[in-house]
Amino acid sequence: MFRIKKLDIFITKQFGLLFVGTFVICQFVLMMQFLWRWVDILIGKGLALEILAQFFWYMGLMLVPQALPLAILLSSLIVFGNLGESSELTAIKAAGISLMQSFRSLILLSCLIAIGSFYFQNNVGPEANSRLNVLIQSMRHKNPELEIPEGIFYDGIPQSNLYVQKKNRDTGVLYGIMIYRMTDSYEDAAIILADSGRLQTTADRKHLLLTLYSGEWFENMRSTEFGSSASVPYRRETFLSKRIVLDFDSDFSLEDGGSMSNNARTKSLSQIRKDLDSLNHQYDSVGREIYRDMVAQHFTVHHLRRSDSLKALKQVAEGRVVFDSLYQRLPDEQRKNLINSALNTVKMEASNLDFRAMLTSDGDQLIREHDIEAISKFTLALSCLIFFFIGAPLGAIIRKGGLGVPVIISVLVYIIYYILDNSGYRMARGGMWTVWFGKGLAPAVLIPLSIFITYKANNDSVVFNIDLYRNFFMRLFGLRLKRHVAGKEVIINDPDYRADAERLETMTADIRAYAGKHRLLSMPNVIRLFFKYEPDHEIERIGEELENIIEDLSNTRDKVILSALNAYPFMSLKAHTRPFERKWLNIASFVVIPLGAVLYVRIWMFRVRLIRDLRTITRTNEHIIARIVERQLA
Repeated sequence: MFRIKKLDIFITKQFGLLFVGTFVICQFVLMMQFLWRWVDILIGKGLALEILAQFFWYMGLMLVPQALPLAILLSSLIVFGNLGESSELTAIKAAGISLMQSFRSLILLSCLIAIGSFYFQNNVGPEANSRLNVLIQSMRHKNPELEIPEGIFYDGIPQSNLYVQKKNRDTGVLYGIMIYRMTDSYEDAAIILADSGRLQTTADRKHLLLTLYSGEWFENMRSTEFGSSASVPYRRETFLSKRIVLDFDSDFSLEDGGSMSNNARTKSLSQIRKDLDSLNHQYDSVGREIYRDMVAQHFTVHHLRRSDSLKALKQVAEGRVVFDSLYQRLPDEQRKNLINSALNTVKMEASNLDFRAMLTSDGDQLIREHDIEAISKFTLALSCLIFFFIGAPLGAIIRKGGLGVPVIISVLVYIIYYILDNSGYRMARGGMWTVWFGKGLAPAVLIPLSIFITYKANNDSVVFNIDLYRNFFMRLFGLRLKRHVAGKEVIINDPDYRADAERLETMTADIRAYAGKHRLLSMPNVIRLFFKYEPDHEIERIGEELENIIEDLSNTRDKVILSALNAYPFMSLKAHTRPFERKWLNIASFVVIPLGAVLYVRIWMFRVRLIRDLRTITRTNEHIIARIVERQLA
């Protein structure tokens, strides 16, 4: 029976406080990232604080489901990192409570958060997304505040193009002004040139007051009374100072949200299913209609001459008619007309096919977007659980709390998730991948990772031991490991120098006998390596004997002997005999020709290295024996 224990309450409190804080941080980071995307439509528009508040509110609501998984990942990492760093996790395990038992309260809480995330995406998120899209669309169409650029034509003022050569930002004076004003057509345009001027907004924000100095005004006087005569009078005016009132409505007004009806992100799951049925029915009807049109067109063109066509094809098949001969008999003008007619027919058919392909491709993309959004509501909620089973075990393994290492790991994990999810989304939306594969890519990669990390943490396995991986790769590539034998400050038992010297002499004799018997410099036998493996117990015994002697002599205070002990190499006792421990792996590696050849060369290299190591051991043995004899004589 599940009972709430004090440990569950303690861990839940720790997680809850951190979750609230990390959620605020993640929400702020995501909002800033989203804000930079739309900052160009916010700056210079003169938007009221109420509109900006609505923008940030709906933006925050839309980003809540994305911030929840990242907040769970970071908070779970910090919680169990703190428990491990303060040895509380060790005390919990010592009390007989497994790691999964300490997870159970947070697993339940993460499930509740995942359910809340799904509810939020299905009910609150679509409405917030719809409102936000309407706001963004309205901001885009709103006339900007007057921030006239230099050196380019500015078309933000209705029916006018304004060019400013230079402006003084301190005084607001514009220099080198050129204005094109259009009414009905380009033929009725008025051109205004001025040396300088000033542009101001009226109090009602409905008009602009343009004050110009030292300029000229050119304007055509064309109207209906002059008809379409080529002789059109114009007006030219020279002025020292002139004021012009321009229409400019800078108020903000929301646009109709009907254009967002095809946006899948503004719909709940039930609406997506309903619209998918309508879309499939609609575009299936379009496809059938295109098919009927093509069949009818083909029938209309070829039906009347079907009998003639069959006769012609029969004659061609029998070899009585050759198209090239018929073409060569035609006059040049007729051949040219035939080629042009054929090209025009092909271009027309290609244009029709492109247009029909555009219709069907747009429909396919719209359907895929709805499918993607329906799956996203589940995958984003599932990511809350996935990130918990990544963050909590990682915190228990790393045992580092605070905002240092957990933040770095959280960012790395989230970057991997974002790359996989975004890549899958784009490939699925473009039709290169199926929808289920594109949206399932990130969970398919992260779920096995979370299972592996949770398994390792529950079994107290060493996952992030750098020395372990370094030694593994050094052994894999045959790199040397250096021996470090240092003098001990406290020595309980002195080494038995006489016995060690005798053992070293015996080892030297065994090494020479071994080297003469095995002929390590010669090419190894392929059959013995891959099919008839025999363990080399002799070299294993020599290696074990050497380590025992080194362990005994490491208790000495003689610096010469200690220095000589560091000259002993670490021998690879099995790498020169076979590629793998299991026989079937050896056979499989031999069958794969490139792999077998590489492994064969690698084993030969280890055999050559082993003979060099044996020579080094022999020389070092003689040096240590001589030093022991010298100590005894002294």
